[in-house]
Formats: sequence, structure tokens, C-alpha cells
Amino acid sequence: MSISSQISGLLFSLFISFVVAGLGAVASVNAGEFYGELTKPSWAPPGWLFGPVWTLLFIMMAFSAWLVWRPQGYDGAQLALSIYLLQMVFNALWSWLFFNLHSGMWALIDITILWICLVFIIFLFWKISILAALLMVPYLFWVSFAAILNYSIWKLNPGIL
Repeated sequence: MSISSQISGLLFSLFISFVVAGLGAVASVNAGEFYGELTKPSWAPPGWLFGPVWTLLFIMMAFSAWLVWRPQGYDGAQLALSIYLLQMVFNALWSWLFFNLHSGMWALIDITILWICLVFIIFLFWKISILAALLMVPYLFWVSFAAILNYSIWKLNPGIL
């Protein structure tokens, strides 16, 4: 694969990642205010932390997908990349469910499906690129933490979520 093809593939992967991040951000326009009003567990991070963490995770996801795509293109990693794209849908959907629809239950269902997708992705990516799989591990940890936080906030705010 030529250098220009590889650069184009990386740019496309970054583009997809930031489109998904942007869709989530649109749903989160009023997230700071809404998150601030919720009763949260004592261990909940401050709202300002989410943006930087997600930015870093989206960059790592893009590089991970690119590393899987690079050896043989989409056809060579069709299942892995298809599940990767599916998890991106669930990633963007979570913000809409939680911050716009104020549905802690549906957001929890969504993040559970996202978590399952990530486990499969790491397994499938590992077969193609160990580095790609390892780049997804912090994302899995963050989603695990976010799922527990989602559940806790949902239970602490029965009248709102």
C-alpha cells in the first residue's frame, strides 16, 4: 500500500472518529448544566474531565482502526472493522439517550452493548495488530467506568432519569 493511501486511510479513520465525537457533542451541548444538577456518587469525576478524556480516546480509536485497516484494507478485516463501526454508533447514541432523552435505563442498555462490542473488537484486533488491540484497552476501561457511573447516577436520580 502506498504512503499516500496509508495517509488517506489514517485521515479517514480520524474523520470518522471525530464525526462520531461531534454527534455526541451535539447531544451534549447542555450536558454540563444537566450533569451538574444530577445527584452523583462521591467518586464521580468533574464534568470538565470528560471532554479531554474522550478526545484522547477518539484519537486512540482512530489509530487503532487504521492499524487494523492498513495491512489488507477493509476487506481484510471486515468483521473487526464492521463491529468497530457498530460500536461507534452506540458510542454516539449514548449521549443522545442520556443527555437529551434523560433515559438512564436506555443509556445503560446502550453502554452495555457498547462494552460487549469493545470486548469483541479487542479480541478481533489482537489477531491483526496487537498494538491496535492495546490502543482499545483504555477505551474499554473508560466505558466500564462510565457504565458503572451511568448505573449509579440513574439509581440516584429516579425522578430525572
